[in-house]
Amino acid sequence: MPAIVDHAADEISMIYEKKLSSTQNDLWDTGLNLALLYLVYALVNGFFLFLTRQTIIVMSRKIEYDLKNEIFNHYQSLSTSFFKKNNTGDLMNRISEDVSKVRMYLGPAIMYSLNVFVLFVMVITFMFNKNAELTIYVLAPLPILSFIIYKISSVINLKSEITQRQQSRLSTFVQEAFSGIRVLKAYNRENYFQNEFTQETENYKRAALGLAFVNSFFLPAIVLLIGLSTVLTIYIGGIKTINQEIDYGDILQFVFYINFLTWPFASIGWVTSLIQRAAASQKRINEFLDQNEKIHVLKNAKKTANINSISFNKVSFTYEHTNIQALKNISFSLNKGQTLGIIGKTGSGKSTIASLLSRLYDPSEGIVRINDSNLNELDLENIRSKIGYVPQDVFLFSDSIKNNILFGINNHLNDDQKVIQAAVDAHIHNDIMEFPNQYDTLVGERGVTLSGGQKQRISIARALIREPEILILDDCLSAVDTSTENTILKNLKPLLKKSISIIIGHRISSVSLSDYILVFENGEIIEQGNHQQLLENKNHYYEIHKKQLIDKND
Repeated sequence: MPAIVDHAADEISMIYEKKLSSTQNDLWDTGLNLALLYLVYALVNGFFLFLTRQTIIVMSRKIEYDLKNEIFNHYQSLSTSFFKKNNTGDLMNRISEDVSKVRMYLGPAIMYSLNVFVLFVMVITFMFNKNAELTIYVLAPLPILSFIIYKISSVINLKSEITQRQQSRLSTFVQEAFSGIRVLKAYNRENYFQNEFTQETENYKRAALGLAFVNSFFLPAIVLLIGLSTVLTIYIGGIKTINQEIDYGDILQFVFYINFLTWPFASIGWVTSLIQRAAASQKRINEFLDQNEKIHVLKNAKKTANINSISFNKVSFTYEHTNIQALKNISFSLNKGQTLGIIGKTGSGKSTIASLLSRLYDPSEGIVRINDSNLNELDLENIRSKIGYVPQDVFLFSDSIKNNILFGINNHLNDDQKVIQAAVDAHIHNDIMEFPNQYDTLVGERGVTLSGGQKQRISIARALIREPEILILDDCLSAVDTSTENTILKNLKPLLKKSISIIIGHRISSVSLSDYILVFENGEIIEQGNHQQLLENKNHYYEIHKKQLIDKND
């Protein structure tokens, strides 16, 4: 009998061990399968997340690229008056900071919004399938959250606009300070500008902190409401468990579901902030994109092969941003090979002639003609390519002397001989050769390393290398001495015979060799003729000449 019992016990023990071994194997296989399934899920999730980022983020970067180019092209198409009314720092801020904030909406904001929507729908669906009543209780705080987001978003939008405007002011201040660093140091105004900069940064800090303060309400509010949902889950779920409507595992599942929703709700605040900032930035961008202060160009504008004559017929012009009438009923004509000199006091309208001929502005009244054709009907790019314009406000780029001269040639041919010849004609070659790096010398921002006369002569060389059909020298010899001025004019004399030339200046010596001279005052021609005729008339021109001779002798 004991033997039978022992045998039965052994049989039972073997069966139990087999079942235990089988259960352990099943658990191991199940755990391994779940681990592999989770790994596959992670890989698939990572792969699709990569595709999502590649699609949306790369798309947003390309839109940012297109938007910056659109803004830059639009800026270039606007008339000169637009740039007189707007600060450089503000223009820069809108094409950089504002565009970046719009990109954040088009990229991360959209991507996270899609993730939130998909995850929200999936989790809510699972929760309703498990227990609809408990789900309703858990989601009860959502309307409160939506109301908080709505109210705070409107405040964020307002504060975002204030912050962006202040950032533009700060950019403008810094740009002006460093552009005028020579004047700033010469007048010993470093401490004053430091104090002004401190005030501007203080204003920006207050605006930014105000925005950050409002943003800081989002996450605590979301965490509070998520915590409230968790409490409701445990409380209501506990009651239902006691009533045997659900089990403990269901409560645990709901807690996990709520945790799944924590990031979507938390990201709502961040995404809302991005959207509001982007809206404020896009509004600022559109303010300039909607500007239509352009020089109107006809679709079928005519091109001209050669320029043989120019004329102004009863031309008047008033600057829109100041309402100052710069020209009043101006008429004159010039043929190829002739040189016109224009002299007069500051603000008499001399430079406006150059601006109208280059079509930086269009006349308020009257007609500017080239080859008997209205300038407004001619191809703008074609006309400007034939003009060599040296403005009185000389601008050099932060590049080498050689590249600044070559800037006058659209195709930038690497022709050293043409560069040297242009420099010789502008009487700057010897100065350049004295620099350590000669034509490869970097001139610094706005040519800060050069003297005023050197900058003017490099600017003249830039115009001469184009071999222009219309050459305009707008008071560009004011920073050189009379001897250098005479040398430059002597070098230019053969070149002036090949083009239509306009020389604008304050000194009689600048315009005395011109074929015809106009004397301007208050936007009107008060005297005209050649140098000898005007001296014989003993009028305004004669008085200017006499005064300058006295000043020269003194």
